Amino acid sequence: MKAVNPATEEVIAHYTEHDDADMWSALERAAKRGESWKKRSFEERAQVLLKAADILEQRVDEFAEVMTKEMGKLLSASRSEVKKCASVCRYYARNGAQHLTPRQIHTGASLCHVRYDPLGVILAVMPWNFPLWQVFRFAAPTLMAGNTCLLKHASNVPGSAQIITEVFNEAEDGAGLFTHLFIDRDQVEALLKHDLVRGASVTGSLGAGVAVAKTCAENCKPIVLELGGSDPLIVLEDADLDKAVDGAMSSRFQNNGQSCIAAKRFIVHQDVHDDFVARLKARIEALVVGDPMAEGTDIGPMAREDLRDEMHEQVQKSIQDGATCLVGGDVVPDTKGYFYQPTLLVGVEPGYTTFKEEVFGPAASVIKARDADHAVEMANDSDFGLGASIWTEDMARALELSARIESGNVFVNTMVASDPRVPFGGIKHSGVGRELSEEGIRAFVNTKTVWVD
Repeated sequence: MKAVNPATEEVIAHYTEHDDADMWSALERAAKRGESWKKRSFEERAQVLLKAADILEQRVDEFAEVMTKEMGKLLSASRSEVKKCASVCRYYARNGAQHLTPRQIHTGASLCHVRYDPLGVILAVMPWNFPLWQVFRFAAPTLMAGNTCLLKHASNVPGSAQIITEVFNEAEDGAGLFTHLFIDRDQVEALLKHDLVRGASVTGSLGAGVAVAKTCAENCKPIVLELGGSDPLIVLEDADLDKAVDGAMSSRFQNNGQSCIAAKRFIVHQDVHDDFVARLKARIEALVVGDPMAEGTDIGPMAREDLRDEMHEQVQKSIQDGATCLVGGDVVPDTKGYFYQPTLLVGVEPGYTTFKEEVFGPAASVIKARDADHAVEMANDSDFGLGASIWTEDMARALELSARIESGNVFVNTMVASDPRVPFGGIKHSGVGRELSEEGIRAFVNTKTVWVD
């Protein structure tokens, strides 16, 4: 296994893959460690998470550099990601016990309550685009609930996987609490079938999620899936266009356009469509593409060559469908690295490639809406349902429309984001289950009724 810098195409490091013997040994250690870990008090578990947060904050620059060199995100964004990982550890250290406190129910029995017990070893299959955050938002609540964790990370971010295990090993002496494994799909399937693995969490593609879900269903194990997204950003005729364009730019082009909850379909009321497009075009044309380690860079490379080429094909297909490309539309010429020009497509209609497929890179599609009802209709015309944003000055209308949008998250006058304090997840092909907040820590527990007559 090797890590390649997507900005230079140079090999950063090589890593040894784990064979079956390594994998089964790691599983046994995790299960054994879980027997003692689940007996630890919430206060003791919280101390481990607080120590992990301290380590993350003390080594921000070191960890950020690894992420940027492995997958190309801006160095400033990598630093922010490390700090966000610390915040989710602190959130569950402070709130986990309250979220899992037994709930008393008045039934006429002398005692009746619901308690939340850990399940055991939970396997995470995680993506490369937020290589620390995606894992920590799974690990912090899962560990606080009393489970232990195995991680199968994306193959292009092995250094990030090692960082996470290192953080938890330093925060809590002894092997088995959190372990990463450099394994392939067949090995993942074998793990999922083993009795000691009690559940799985996947963030990634629809194909990966369905494959894991199928195996877990056949073995009656709980899952949380956070899959793709094609989030609509709805701009109504009374929106503050300055704020709407700021939000569109931040949401679409953060992380070099490689975010599940990025706004990918800009659905704009016909009365403000042309003004919105003109402002957006000027902003996109001003973006600086270059070295993600350098200050002043707005857009770094895409994480892999195949991902860049796949997105280019989607853009070209949408142009063939009838869209007009106002900015970009091609790879950055005559340069090393997997760079793609920030792209703006207008005249996109339902059924066009960039309307119906997830576009995972720096390309935005603008769709004209007749009115608010038409905008919601097109927003829901998608296999995905992860997030959505509405931009309007009429809060009553915003709340009424938010109830009609088919997604797991709706944000008004701000971009969609994940936050430890609120549940996160999608519907339809964007996944099942929820991460973060109270719902997230209860994803991998046995919700047990205790009734005493």
